[in-house]
Amino acid sequence: MAENLTLEDIGRLAGVSRSTVSRVVNDKSNVNPEVRERVLAVIERTGYSPNVLARSLVSGRTGVIGLVIPSRVHALFEDPYFSRLIQGISSASNRAGNTLSLFIFQNEEEEAALYPRVVTSGVLDGLILTATRMADPLLARMAVGEIPLVIVGRPDVEGVSYVDADNRGGAALAATHLADCGYHRIGLVGAPVSTTAGIDRLNGFVEGLALRGLTLDPDLRADGDFSERSGYVAMQRILAHQPDAVFVASDTMAIGALRAVREAGVDVPDDMALVSFDGLPSSERSVPPLTTVKQPVTDAGARAVEMLNELIAGEAKDPYIEIMPVELIVRQSCGSARQLAAGPQ
Repeated sequence: MAENLTLEDIGRLAGVSRSTVSRVVNDKSNVNPEVRERVLAVIERTGYSPNVLARSLVSGRTGVIGLVIPSRVHALFEDPYFSRLIQGISSASNRAGNTLSLFIFQNEEEEAALYPRVVTSGVLDGLILTATRMADPLLARMAVGEIPLVIVGRPDVEGVSYVDADNRGGAALAATHLADCGYHRIGLVGAPVSTTAGIDRLNGFVEGLALRGLTLDPDLRADGDFSERSGYVAMQRILAHQPDAVFVASDTMAIGALRAVREAGVDVPDDMALVSFDGLPSSERSVPPLTTVKQPVTDAGARAVEMLNELIAGEAKDPYIEIMPVELIVRQSCGSARQLAAGPQ
């Protein structure tokens, strides 16, 4: 049986020593290519799987990486953003030969126990952390630790590797698009400013308006918390001040905003235009389909794994900083075809 085979068994079958098999298993460079192929062929034929603990004693690595999602993320598996992010991280982990361990917390007390229970135990080679907030104590503690760390999303601390979407540029793109379609009273259902994504999308939106000589009326701004319910409530507040267009800083909030608009008897896009952010499947299925700034969620997750493995291998001297491009997907909700057909205002 493959599970009973040892390094000595593989060496005997391949006609090499136990130490040679160990070097092949641990991907050491000082092995003759012909010998390496012979050992790998025996491993494949027998179905031999090296003992993870034994390998970790030799290499100092376990092959296990962790994904940490903080306790404040509600309805995790109902949120299409996180399902896509986890898909990207898990697929890249499988390709790299990592074992992925998912840490989901119910409260901050459980988060506080992460270091003594897991991080300092030597079980993990590295960590990916997402959904951080400003001044996050969990991130602050991990950032000064010795375990390799990658953040999905821009952190508010220096010296940490991260991958993020171009939230600022994408929000500016949404603002200029609406302005170019002839809208002037453009409102904002913002993401929470307790997150860097919320701040970046707010600043980018304001900058985009300024490029077209417009400003954000405070009465036309209400922030949500990324949930559908918060988008609904925020849009109700904004509708009282009669915007002609609104940028909603996430697709999920935009679904709630559309419901508030329908209940108020306002038609999208005939009475008011709408643009959102994320590019999730819900934006295409909504009525009307949403114009949205599409971010590469799955690719960002995969890139985080690649960055983490490079940090674990000691291939990077400085922290990685990577901002991934976004794309404006134009659909019916912005009314651009109607506005452009009408000509200059």
